[in-house]
Amino acid sequence: MQLTITLTIAAAAALLNIWLMLRVGKVRIADNVLVGDGGNENVIRRMRAHSNFIESAPLVLILIAAIELSIGTNIALWIVSSLYILGRIGHGFGMDGGSLEKGRLIGTIITLLTLLGLAGWAIYISYTL
Repeated sequence: MQLTITLTIAAAAALLNIWLMLRVGKVRIADNVLVGDGGNENVIRRMRAHSNFIESAPLVLILIAAIELSIGTNIALWIVSSLYILGRIGHGFGMDGGSLEKGRLIGTIITLLTLLGLAGWAIYISYTL
């Protein structure tokens, strides 16, 4: 069985991870902070955006794969998975502050709801199929 949703979202997550890494590197070079965070707020914000993504992505991908293995490709799983990626992009921009700061809150809420929804869905599948 090909896990189309899982493969697509894992690839999107890998690209998002690279984008977040490059954003950290860009601000490190611009602000001359090559090791650690140097107490620099810009570096700290970008590092936290990257770290926040890494904290949730593995669990989300495991849950997506487990659900897709259990029920197959499903439009609701596509929607939830895609929203997660979009939420993390919004969070990445929002962590910079300024006019896009609301992206941080929106991305955080989407991530929490995604994890909660996928966890609940996985438990439901476990005891009903």
